[in-house]
Amino acid sequence: MRILCLGDVVGPPGRELLGTHLKPFREERAIDLVIANVENVVDGSGVNTASYRVLRASGVDVCTTGDHVFKRADILKLFEREGDRVLRPLNYPAGAAGRGVTTVRLEGHPPVTVINLIGRVFMDPADDPFEAARAALTTVPPGIIVVDMHAEATSEKRAMGWWLDGKVSVVFGTHTHVPTADEEILPQGTAYVTDLGMCGPYKSVIGRRSDNVLKSFTTKMYAPFDVATDDVRACGVLLDIDDRTFRARSIVRVTLRKE
Repeated sequence: MRILCLGDVVGPPGRELLGTHLKPFREERAIDLVIANVENVVDGSGVNTASYRVLRASGVDVCTTGDHVFKRADILKLFEREGDRVLRPLNYPAGAAGRGVTTVRLEGHPPVTVINLIGRVFMDPADDPFEAARAALTTVPPGIIVVDMHAEATSEKRAMGWWLDGKVSVVFGTHTHVPTADEEILPQGTAYVTDLGMCGPYKSVIGRRSDNVLKSFTTKMYAPFDVATDDVRACGVLLDIDDRTFRARSIVRVTLRKE
């Protein structure tokens, strides 16, 4: 099975790029499933029904999220209607709306389970992601398992990769919006990359207008962190997973550009 995993979709620029470029890329590379982190899709923070619909129509099959998931009240209705295709971090408190695991079944392929986790280092409090992952693996069906580790610290993401090596098919990191160059297949067959990057404007500071961010950093004065517009790219990894062993055969970084 060929799976494309895309980093955080940031605002209208990210949405629009995927709307024009994702389907042709899927066809060209014979991609079976697309997973994208969508927690920044509405003006750089949060997700709502309208933006979700646009991404699904663009060719995204499963949407993961992170610490901005509850920034838009509409997410509650979206969870009720589309809870099998849009996730929140699994290790949020048990009373949180939504779910952190879903299983997608495609004809001719084994089941694909997607697990959405969030880190705790330099992040708001959450339950233990390692224990959450361990517990989830006792309940999901045999098949391909994909884990989005939405976290700030590279050490915590790397640790999760090693923790799950041989237990899942792929662990990828999101949240920092900068693609890392450490894609690899770990010794027990799990594909890993510390951060996918983002689908958004790279002439920016992690998707926001650099002039406003610089004003905030250098003066401590208020500046609106508007989404930037230039050098729009969609970054992620393309995976080839063995349908029989559920192990990764390859992991390759990909970049789709607006031009």
